Amino acid sequence: MNPKYKRVLVKLSGESLQSQKGRSVCKDASGHIAKNIQALVDLGVEVGIVIGGGNFFRGALAKEFNLKRTPADHIGMLATVMNGIFLSQALANRNISSAVMGSTSFGGIVEPFHLGKAGEYLAKQSVVIFVGGTGNPYFTTDSAAALRACEIDADILLKATKVDGVYDKDPKKYSDAKKYQTLTYNKALADALKVMDATAIALVREKEVPVFVFDLFEDNCLVKAVTTQTSGTIIS
Repeated sequence: MNPKYKRVLVKLSGESLQSQKGRSVCKDASGHIAKNIQALVDLGVEVGIVIGGGNFFRGALAKEFNLKRTPADHIGMLATVMNGIFLSQALANRNISSAVMGSTSFGGIVEPFHLGKAGEYLAKQSVVIFVGGTGNPYFTTDSAAALRACEIDADILLKATKVDGVYDKDPKKYSDAKKYQTLTYNKALADALKVMDATAIALVREKEVPVFVFDLFEDNCLVKAVTTQTSGTIIS
């Protein structure tokens, strides 16, 4: 199969690494992700990844823990660094070259983001995992994914979820939920469909980067996302 895209940005939630038993990270989950990323690399696709930190902590929990939002978001940023390093090691177990680049170096634990260096890695078929969000509080990792997708000139942003696309309401709660095969950026914003936050949608709309929303746990999900797109929702 020939991929439709040369360079992609994959957005993964932190929860995608989590086990069903509630452990923060899971060998089977990380192995599934690494296997699917390897399939992309084998197709010759250049892969960037932005990963969240919700399996450890997310800034939106600030009120629940009576924390100020800025330090809460800083905790979330650090959680993405842990996930990025973990995912990098899962890729290494499959002999996939990767680099972890952060919004800062986080004390030398990861490389600081540099656009030129990221481009060099990608051109050499090395997966680049972007961590630390945008480096600023009040911005989600969806916004970070949109930002990095625009910066690295990704042909598409692949948004991994637990459902097979975008619905008008939660399909796990409502049997009559309607699935969208295609969506415009404007409708996604106007209807507040919550597939990505408004800042993220506005960013990809400005750069005209399409977004494909798909089920991460479907077999060969990433290969399908860059080839047949037989399931999922395309936003453009």
